[in-house]
Amino acid sequence: MLIKSYAKINLSLNVSKRLNNGLHEIQSLFCLVNLFDEITIKKQKGSFQKDKVYFSGQFAKDIKSSNNSIQKVLNILRKKKLISNYYSIKVKKKIPVFAGLGGGSSNGHAILNHFLKKGINDKTINTISKHIGSDLRLFSYKKGFLSNINRAIKLKNQLKLYFLLVFPRVKCKTASIYSEVKKYSPKKKFFENEINSRNTFTNYIFNSKNDLQSIVEKRYQIIGELISYIRGQKGCYISRMTGSGSTCFGLFINEDCSKVALNSLKKKYPKFWFSIAKTI
Repeated sequence: MLIKSYAKINLSLNVSKRLNNGLHEIQSLFCLVNLFDEITIKKQKGSFQKDKVYFSGQFAKDIKSSNNSIQKVLNILRKKKLISNYYSIKVKKKIPVFAGLGGGSSNGHAILNHFLKKGINDKTINTISKHIGSDLRLFSYKKGFLSNINRAIKLKNQLKLYFLLVFPRVKCKTASIYSEVKKYSPKKKFFENEINSRNTFTNYIFNSKNDLQSIVEKRYQIIGELISYIRGQKGCYISRMTGSGSTCFGLFINEDCSKVALNSLKKKYPKFWFSIAKTI
């Protein structure tokens, strides 16, 4: 069985405070896009008492085969007696690692969703999020708004959004980036019915920001330069960094404009990773 494990873009990211457990309270407007890892699952036959998780692709070398989100989910499900067998799982990594696109959490959610066919409840999400990452719950929605670390709102709008993604091959570890947050932003009120058209949706994003972006820009000068260059491309509404970085995105008027921009950026930054993407 082939499972698609989709990447996530944080269109905005608001850090409002540090929690007692060391995590940060955040708010984020987010969406899933059609960039995905390919996962195949096969039940082990015989008396195997160990899962086998294999990663392939250009980003596989950055993942530990014995300590990853998929293995953690399998261990938790088995401990809770939700599964009893052992599995051979192969993952073709197309989503960059340590890039702000949520690839690890997406893989974990895809495995969780595969085995819990009756649906994933909040209790299970909360339990596994402690081991995988707080953004695990976001992969239950194609578009949504994370109102706090424990609650996400599903967006009903069907707007198709077009992106150019650029990963400058700078690896940003989430915990390290968050550790440098010194100033916190006030929490925002979110009204879904006020962003139900393309103009209001893009205006909301334009008037928001990513509170982690300035931290990453100070560490790596290329991030600010890259975002500025993307913003200057024809048909680009907004350019920004996603998550804790270092992937930067341009939101474009249409797919054709994103493809023209892709050619321009490939010439300027030939060693970077690129992908055209759209909402699923």
